[in-house]
Amino acid sequence: MARGDHVYVHRGRYSHHGIDCGDGTVIHYVRPRVGVRRVARTAFQELAGDAKVHVRAYDERVSPDETIRNAESRLGTANYHLLRNNCEHFAAWCCTGRAVSAQVRRWLLGAQGALASFVAAESMGAHLALLGAGAGLVAVVRPMGRRRRWQRATFVAEGVDAHPMAS
Repeated sequence: MARGDHVYVHRGRYSHHGIDCGDGTVIHYVRPRVGVRRVARTAFQELAGDAKVHVRAYDERVSPDETIRNAESRLGTANYHLLRNNCEHFAAWCCTGRAVSAQVRRWLLGAQGALASFVAAESMGAHLALLGAGAGLVAVVRPMGRRRRWQRATFVAEGVDAHPMAS
């Protein structure tokens, strides 16, 4: 790891990100026991804990000095938002000028997949149960026998033989 690196640690279902200042400190969002999350400079160990520290690589990025200046310009700010301005957004912005979060993108894509499953099953008239599964949801569809019976009854009532081969 080097001065200006975007560093992160895995913490179960999410990762926590910050900027390595190269002097044993890191600038990142901290959550005090009381109050709101804010950008602060802390000992590197506070970010790392017992976890393995990783470095995010970028194809194009600003210099380490500019990265540190960007991070220091946000010290004390408290505009954290899980989906729009989290610690990963902050660290990516410091390094590239673009606030992006790969983990939020993964969560949203998982949610879109669950929504698509829900809409598709709903359009077929299926009964659903939504189950939590990691960051996304899984739609479980109950057999659609009742809908098929209803369709058969409707066709017969309208004078259309739903199963001409069965006669």
